[in-house]
Formats: sequence, structure tokens, C-alpha cells
Amino acid sequence: MSDFDLTIRNGTVVTVSTKRDADIGVKDGVVVKIGKGLSPGDRDIDATGKLVLPGGIDGHCHIEQLSSFGVMNADDFYSATVSAVHGGTTTVVPFAAQQRGDSVTEVVRNYRALAEEKAVIDYHFHIIVTDPTDKVLEEELPPLIKEGFRSLKVFLTYEKVRIDDYQMLDVLEVARKHGALVVVHAENNDMIRWTTDRLLKGGHKEAKFHAISHPRLAEVEAVHRAIMLARFIDVPILIFHVTTREAMEEIKRAQDAGLKVYGETCPQYLSLTAEDLDRPGTEGAKFCCSPPPRDEADQEAMWQGLVDNTFQVFNSDHAPYRYDETGKLNAGPNPTFKEIANGLPGIELRMPLLFSEGVNKGRIDISRFVELTSTNMARLYGLYPHKGTIEVGSDADIAIWDPGLEKKVTDKRTHDTTGYTPFEGWTIKGWPVTVLSRGRVVVENGELKVERGSGKLAIREMPELAKPLGRIEPEMDAARNFGVELYR
Repeated sequence: MSDFDLTIRNGTVVTVSTKRDADIGVKDGVVVKIGKGLSPGDRDIDATGKLVLPGGIDGHCHIEQLSSFGVMNADDFYSATVSAVHGGTTTVVPFAAQQRGDSVTEVVRNYRALAEEKAVIDYHFHIIVTDPTDKVLEEELPPLIKEGFRSLKVFLTYEKVRIDDYQMLDVLEVARKHGALVVVHAENNDMIRWTTDRLLKGGHKEAKFHAISHPRLAEVEAVHRAIMLARFIDVPILIFHVTTREAMEEIKRAQDAGLKVYGETCPQYLSLTAEDLDRPGTEGAKFCCSPPPRDEADQEAMWQGLVDNTFQVFNSDHAPYRYDETGKLNAGPNPTFKEIANGLPGIELRMPLLFSEGVNKGRIDISRFVELTSTNMARLYGLYPHKGTIEVGSDADIAIWDPGLEKKVTDKRTHDTTGYTPFEGWTIKGWPVTVLSRGRVVVENGELKVERGSGKLAIREMPELAKPLGRIEPEMDAARNFGVELYR
């Protein structure tokens, strides 16, 4: 009998800090040995000429989620996780989305049940908070955070889900007290609403006006405001889907000042522009997402943020809606830009796009790729070191990449159920050929090898990166002098 259930031999094993030719021995779903010349396991995988990387973690994806407009995502937990793992992702962190009036406890229970039945890889959840009542803040969120749901998402825009600044301070306070990271969709709601009203009154309804209706300054202002609110309460925050140089610079200034402010950008902001929304008929609807893609100068700025560590993570913001009456065109065959379901598919192509455009074109090295797509997300969300690395004791979540393999992107080659891809026709160089989750071969040579429901809720703990700094703003200190503790 072998010492290992499975071995990966003769590959180049890459983590954030190391790149070495080594073999990996796996037992009971865990990496138990790394070194040269390991004896073959019960299952032996030859990775000669391949890169052996930690499985990806997609920390921003919408799966089987009802939008605030009442439109359901195209993907359920089966199709989304099948698509994710074909692109090298082995853990997803989608949303348990509260609608106003919902019990957060019930929401989490319902989403967990969906994932338990269908997911083929491991998962956890952010909790979207849209209705921070006293009951939610005092009775529901604390036990859920303690249970491991250590990230809370808030929206500063969209009428049906946004919270005001007072409510955000309440959410930040709960996060500080109980140990959660707050993640933010940062756009100024009234700037968007004001611009949208004037565009529609002027008869400008086509998809291309979606980009104009979300002014760049709406993002910049809201990013700055979110940072100031988080600084006031002393809570680390992650700003989702940054699109503009100015917003990125707000994050950089906060980081340079010593604040725990983290940033994210996404594939669409490296590869699409506002011009993609200007397609014949309603074709531009396929490219509507929020915030929208900007221009080529902003694309280059986003690359710079990935290179210089202004952005710690690179996620898909997978928000799939079919290009039909069930999704993008739910308001009719000729919707105004305001009525188009917002979001793009991308969970499968997130890592291959960054590998092809980043690693193979020399913009980032392979260790930075691992950091952006896996390790940093594990560290931010309390998944590390079970996830996000290849070390003795870590889960055997591993993707074996062929760096020279080229494929042309078509909808027929992707595994989500959206029915189109915004990256149609792209040639991508560098793909995972074998993907393992907890030592199970999930994908091999393009074929799925596991059953629905075989994924598990991942272990999450309080990460060091998400702990408050311990800074006290002057007003907080002054209040203490009068016996008033502003933090509950």
C-alpha cells in the first residue's frame, strides 16, 4: 500500500514565496509531504512541464441570487461551480443576499441548502446586509459571524439594497466588535440617479448610455466616503470592482496612511471598455455591468494597481444573466439602459485571462498571479492556511496548469449557462488541465469527475488582515474623557 492516496510528480510547485521542482503527496484530502523523489501514490499524476498552483479562490461571484430587480442569475450552484473549477478555481465565496425585511439567519440557511445540494467545489458566503435593523445587528449577525460568516457586504447605491451612511456605521460597528471584514460596492447613488434621470428625459435609452449614467466621480466619491466611514469606526474594508485611476488613488492614499483598506479589480476592467456597450440593437446589453468598463487609460491603471499591490485580489464579479427575457431583456425586447440586468459571466475565465494577459505577457510573475487569485483572498477571508497555498497541512486544492496551451474562447467551450461570453473570440494561452479539490480530481482533460453536492462549506476563522488597527479618532477619545463609549 502506498503512503499516499495521490501524488503529483515532476511539476513546478508555486506559492507566493517559493517556486520549486517538487512532488506532492496527498493523504485524506490534505497535503502531507512535499519533496523530490516521492514514491507514487495510489493515483499518480505526472506534471512534467506543468505548473502546480494552489486552487483559485473567487471571492466575488453571484450564484443563484435574485437581483434587487427580481431577476434570477442564470447559474445555480452546480453550473457555477462546474464552470469555476474548469478555470482553476477550487473555492467560491458568493453572497447570501438579504432583501429588505428578510431574516439574515433564514437567508444564510437557504443559501447554504442550495450549495450543499449542488456545489462540486468548496464554498462559503458573504452576507449582504440591506436592512440593518436592531434585530439583525444585535441578534442575528453576531452568532453568524462567530460561526464563520466573517464578511459583510454593503451597497452604497441601488435604491432597493443601498444603506445610508448612518446604517453603514452601524454595520461597521458590528464588524469591529465581532470580527468581520466589510466589503463595499462604492458608487454615489444620487449622482447615478441624477444623471440617469436626465439621460432618460433626453430620450437617451440605449445600452451605451449605461456607462455615462455611472459617472467616474460617483465611484471616486463613494470610495473616499467608505474609507472615511471605516476609518472613523476603525474597521478594515475591501473595495470591490474598482474601475478608475482616481478611485484606485483614493485606496492607495489610504494604504500609504497606514489604514487597512484593500482593493479589488476584475477581468472586465482590464479587457473591456465603454465602447463595448455601443453595439447594434440591444447587443450592448451583454456588456452592461456596474460599475461599467471605462477606457484604455483606466485599463492600464488597473494593471498598475495589480502590479504595485494597490489591489490585493482579482475576482470575477460573476453575475450571469441570459441574453433573453429571463435575464438581460426581462423588461422587454428593447429595454432602456436602466432596465437591463447588470452583470457579466466570468467565473471560468477569470484565472486564464489573468494568466494569459498577465503572466504570459510579462506584466506579472507567476507568484503574483497566485497571490492575486488565491492566497490573498484566503488571508483576507480567514481561509488560510487551509486554502490558498500548497503546504504540508493545507487542503489539497491544486490546479495543474499547462502554460503553453492555447484555446479560443467561445460560449460553447465555457460551462456556465449564460448563453454568451463577453470574451468571445479571444485566444487565451495558459489553462489548467487537471484540478483537485481536497485531493479529489474534479476536472481532468476537460471532463468533470465528481458529483453535484460533493463540495463542502469551507473553514473560516478570524484573519489577522481583517482585525482593527486599534486607532482611535480624536472624537472617540474625547467622548471617553466624558465617560461615553461611542463604540458599543
